[in-house]
Amino acid sequence: MATGEQLKALVKSHIDGDEERFLTLALQVAAHEARRGHGKLAKEIRDLIDRAKLAAGREPASKKLVPMVHPRGELADLFSASYPKLCLTDMVLDEPTKTRLTRVLREQRARHKLRGFGLEPRRKLLFLGPPGSGKTMTAGVLAGELRLPLFVIRLDSLITKFMGETAAKLRLVFDAMASSRGVYLFDEFDSIGAQRALPNEVGEIRRVLNSFLQFIEHDDSDSLILAATNHPDVLDRALFRRFDDVIQYDLPDEQSVIRALQTKLASFDKEDINWKKVAKIAQGRSYADITRACEEAAKEMVLNDRRVITTQDLMIAFSERSTLV
Repeated sequence: MATGEQLKALVKSHIDGDEERFLTLALQVAAHEARRGHGKLAKEIRDLIDRAKLAAGREPASKKLVPMVHPRGELADLFSASYPKLCLTDMVLDEPTKTRLTRVLREQRARHKLRGFGLEPRRKLLFLGPPGSGKTMTAGVLAGELRLPLFVIRLDSLITKFMGETAAKLRLVFDAMASSRGVYLFDEFDSIGAQRALPNEVGEIRRVLNSFLQFIEHDDSDSLILAATNHPDVLDRALFRRFDDVIQYDLPDEQSVIRALQTKLASFDKEDINWKKVAKIAQGRSYADITRACEEAAKEMVLNDRRVITTQDLMIAFSERSTLV
């Protein structure tokens, strides 16, 4: 059966009227039961979730046919493509960031309605923040929520030593945005978005940045264009006004650490974990580190044939990760 934490979270999401959170937690319960060998019960829960989505006028993800898009030819070297199944409730976000991402999703879902009034939805976003703070995961969430493919631009393939070739490849990327609607992510964006006045920037990179500014300025596709960087201080200032929204990500505070831990471990049985004690040792760590520590603690439980995760499991996992930093 579902754990006490899962039941409390289900009830709370129902009281709050958060249907997406409720269905996400229900799927976690199904996964929990499947791991315990209760395959029939897990299937029944998933079937109920699909029926609930159909009743709400939404096609369940498990039955929704999405045309697979695979980059071909020269584009195959420039993109990696995937179809994430993440949703906004999979992330632990502060309220301002959650509000801004929710607004992007609302505008995208109502883009035809907005354009009927001569308005354009937000779709060009710049993400700033330290490594592991959730920038790349946000790209997956936006793709998952909108049922769109996620294309990550391979900057190592995009940037070449031959003058003029990089700009030509960049044009191919923007042409693809116009022909195939999706979420396009330029990760580590500072590699092409650095200030043109920096003394160590070579002429080719400056030309690439100028090309990018022109392409994004004139882009009128239906795709979402995302750029993410850990080094906002080196970005050319002209970039900022080309984006519809600039979103700052930060490392989690104590309460956010606790919420992240509880979310990641929601489908596992847990002993009375001292969340504050674990959060103290996890202070200053990224969401990516928290996720990995939770996975290590869960594996330790499984490998030792135990049924519950303990405070000690988490403490050891975070301590071991500290030696990797």
